[in-house]
Amino acid sequence: MKVEHIDPTVFADYLGKTRWFGGKGRPFDVTDVERIGVVPGAVDAGPHVVVHLVELTYGDTEGGTEHYQVPLALYIEAQSRLDHAFVGWWEEPEHGWVHAYDALHDKVAMASWLRSFVEAEAASDGTLVDPASGLAFHRLPGHALDSDVHSALFSGEQSNSSVLFGEDSLMKLFRKVTPGSNPDIAVHDVLTRTGSEHVAALFGWVDWRDPASGEVVQLAMLQQFLRTATDGWDLALSSVRNLFAEADLHAHEVGGDFAGEASRLGEALREVHDALAAHFPSADRGPEATRDLAEAMRARLDAALAVVPELAEHAEALRATYDRVADLPSITVQQIHGDLHLGQTLRTSTGWKIVDFEGEPAKTMAERQLPDSPWRDVAGMLRSFDYAPRVVERSHDEDDPEGAAQRAYRAEEWAHRNRNHFLVAYAGGEVSDEQRVLLDAYVADKAVYETVYETRNRPTWVAIPLDAIARIGAR
Repeated sequence: MKVEHIDPTVFADYLGKTRWFGGKGRPFDVTDVERIGVVPGAVDAGPHVVVHLVELTYGDTEGGTEHYQVPLALYIEAQSRLDHAFVGWWEEPEHGWVHAYDALHDKVAMASWLRSFVEAEAASDGTLVDPASGLAFHRLPGHALDSDVHSALFSGEQSNSSVLFGEDSLMKLFRKVTPGSNPDIAVHDVLTRTGSEHVAALFGWVDWRDPASGEVVQLAMLQQFLRTATDGWDLALSSVRNLFAEADLHAHEVGGDFAGEASRLGEALREVHDALAAHFPSADRGPEATRDLAEAMRARLDAALAVVPELAEHAEALRATYDRVADLPSITVQQIHGDLHLGQTLRTSTGWKIVDFEGEPAKTMAERQLPDSPWRDVAGMLRSFDYAPRVVERSHDEDDPEGAAQRAYRAEEWAHRNRNHFLVAYAGGEVSDEQRVLLDAYVADKAVYETVYETRNRPTWVAIPLDAIARIGAR
C-alpha cells in the first residue's frame, strides 16, 4: 500500500545516519514509500510493527533506483530508550499521532517477529501470513524456538541488520531488497535440508508478494546461531601475529600455524560446492562461454585502469592471463558463494562453517543468481590468505620500520603456505593445467577489483593487491 501520510524526507534523513545504507555520498530523493504489511505476531501492550519499502532514485550520472526495507515500531508515546533509532513522528489514519522508531532496535517490537516465527512453526504448513498484506513467515521443521527469549541487535554489521534471539537463533534482515529469490535463503534452504555440516542451519524466512507485479520479495532469514564460532579472519590474523612474534621460527614451527585449518577449510568448501552442484543447475559450457568470461575480465580491467593508474604497467600481463581463459575449450559453472573470503567463514567446535551466500554486494540480485565457476570462490579465499599477513605486517611497520624486510619475507611465507594447503585440500591434489589457467585469471580479476576498492576506500592499502598483480605478471 502506497503511503501518503508520511513525509518521505523523514526516511531520507534516517537512511543517511545508518551503517547499512549503501548510497552514502550520492544525491538521491525518496520517490516512493510503500507499507507492505504488519508483523502478525502482536505482543500484548507492544507497538504496532509495520514494514516499509522505501524507494530511492539517485540524481548522479550513474542514476538508478534502489529499495530499502525499514520496519518501524509505532508508539503513541515517545520512547526515550529508542532516541538513537528515531525515524520521525506523524499522524496515522488508524492510530493518530505516533512516534516511529527503527524496529530492529526495539526488543519489544522484535518479540513480535519471534512470535510470528513461533506461530508459523505451529501451523500445519509451517507458514504464518498477515491476511491483509500477504507478509508471510515460513518455518522449516526440526528446531523448536523459545518465544520468551530477548533480542539483541548486532552493532557491527553494515549491509544488513542481524538480531540475536536468545542464544540459539539469529535473524538477518535484508536492508536493500529486490524481487526474486535471495541466494542466501535458497542456498541455506538446500544445504540445511541435505544435512550439510558446513553452514548454519536455516530455521525460516520472511517474504512478501507484490500485488502489482506478482513477484516475491524475500525480506529476512532466521538461522542457527553458532555460539562457539570464531571469525576465520580473526583466527588468521592471530596466526600471523604469532609468527611475527617468533623471529627465529618458520611458519610451520610456530604454535599458531594455520595450515591445518587452511586444509580443513579447503575440504569444507569442496563439500559445499559438491552439494550445490548436486542440487542447483550446473552446466559445461563451450568456447563461447570462456571467451565471454575473458572479455568480462578485460572490461573490468579497462574500467579499473581509469581509477587506478598504477595498473597500467601490469595491463599487458593481465590481458595475457585473460587471453588464456579465452583459449579454453569449456568451463563448468554452478551455484557458488560468489563473495568468499576468510571473513565469510566461522570456525566452530565442530568444524568450519561458511556464511553469507548473498553474493557480491555490488552485483544485482539477478547477476548473483547466475551460475559461475567454483574457481571464483577458490580465488577469493586465496586472495584472503594473501591479505591477512599483509594487514598485520603493515601494523608492525609503523612501530618497527627496520624490521620491515624480514616481516615481508615472513608474510609471504605464511601466505604461500596457507594458500597451498587450502588449494591442495580443495582440489584433492594438484590442479590441472586448465584449472590453473582459470584460477590464475580469477585471482587476477579479484585483485584488480581490490585495487579499485582500496583506491576509493583505503588508498594506503592499494599496494597489497598491486603487489599480488605484479607477482602474477612475473610468472
